[in-house]
Amino acid sequence: MVFLPHNRRGHPPNGNEASRRIERREPRHHDLLPEQEVPHLPGTVAAAASVGQARALHHRPHGAEVVRHAGVQAGADTALDVKQQLDEGVRYLDLRIAHMAGGSKRNLHFVHMIYTTALVEDTLTEISEWLESHPREVVILACRNFEGMTDELHEYLVGCIRNIFGDMLCPRGAIPTLRQLWARGQQVIVSYEDEASVGRHAELWPGIPYWWGDKVKSQALLHYLETMKSCGRPGGLFVAGINLTENVEYVLAHPSGSLEKMTLPNLPSLSAWVREQRPGPGSRCTNIIAGDFVGADTFVSDVIGLNLKLL
Repeated sequence: MVFLPHNRRGHPPNGNEASRRIERREPRHHDLLPEQEVPHLPGTVAAAASVGQARALHHRPHGAEVVRHAGVQAGADTALDVKQQLDEGVRYLDLRIAHMAGGSKRNLHFVHMIYTTALVEDTLTEISEWLESHPREVVILACRNFEGMTDELHEYLVGCIRNIFGDMLCPRGAIPTLRQLWARGQQVIVSYEDEASVGRHAELWPGIPYWWGDKVKSQALLHYLETMKSCGRPGGLFVAGINLTENVEYVLAHPSGSLEKMTLPNLPSLSAWVREQRPGPGSRCTNIIAGDFVGADTFVSDVIGLNLKLL
């Protein structure tokens, strides 16, 4: 059995679509191949999903989230929650965290256009419980956004992460193989987009680069991703986002539209691009692929299937 570095494998993200629904929101002012290494993963592919996003990531204050990176789902009743996303095969969770203005001192919520009512601590606990029942699974938690957060709140959040995951956390350092993680009982890699916090805590890894095209049309998005690939891949973990993005022009032209209505018709072409990718250390190889509406098609299985190209 060959053990490859994590950055050489493909991971299904929760990075946009993979994220599951986090309860109600308030308007706001499978498995990995046994061969890979985990932190700097120059050659793996994973599916990603977002936690705490609006299902309809749109201009109206209603929706749900899903990340593979950026998970947005059509209706709250159809969105996948965190455990469901993990069950589907998502191993990269995009956690956009914020402190709601006017909220209690330490109430941290997920946010994407709108706040969720679920507390970050509760969702992290759900992830921990799932991992306890799946001891050979490894997840990457990408913590970012941090709207309204002070240094004190960052310390509080990091304390929650340490208390909830404990020895499951893989500290920053040399890239381990999956076998090494199993031997150590480590199942969680936390990337944290706040340099000061990363510098203070060995349990945190630097933020993971995200190729976000910010495009309305799928052809324009795929052109952007191919352009990024031609420039060479980052040295460690990175995310290629196949999520489309609504802009002001689109919203005005489609008053009854939504991110879901915009994305679903384009899934066939986006999925075709995913199946053409290849994990590995090569300059044009992909690592983590994130998309919206993870449960709407074969996204996760397509991403996981890319790892077979390494065999």
